[in-house]
Amino acid sequence: VQLQASGGGSVQSGDSLRLSCAASGRISSEYVMAWFRQAPGKEREFVSALIRGAGYFGNSVNGRFTISRDNAKNTVSPRMTSLKPEDTAVYYCAATDSLGNYYSWRTYEYWGQGTQVTVSS
Repeated sequence: VQLQASGGGSVQSGDSLRLSCAASGRISSEYVMAWFRQAPGKEREFVSALIRGAGYFGNSVNGRFTISRDNAKNTVSPRMTSLKPEDTAVYYCAATDSLGNYYSWRTYEYWGQGTQVTVSS
C-alpha cells in the first residue's frame, strides 16, 4: 500500500484548504484511512478518520473539518475550514486494515509522506 498526500500550502487565518490522500496498491474500501498532523516539538495528533463510512474528528478540529472518500479513486480528502494558526503542521495520511485504537497513530502501518499546512494570522 502506498499513500500520496497533497494539497498543503500557506493560507491566512479563516481560509479553507482541502487535502487529498491517494492510495494505491493492495488497498480496499475496508481499510480505515486517517489523517494526523505534527507541529514542531509536538506529538503526532489525530485529525480525522473514516471508519466504516463515518467521519471522526479530533477535538481541536471538530466542527471545522469534514472528510470524504472516493472509493473509485481510492482517495480520502479532508476539507479544512476556518483555519487557525494553531492548525499549522505537517499533515500525514495513514491507512490500516488492523483493529485497534484508530485515534492513535500507532495503529496505522501505512503512511504518506506528509504535506505542510501553514496558517498565518
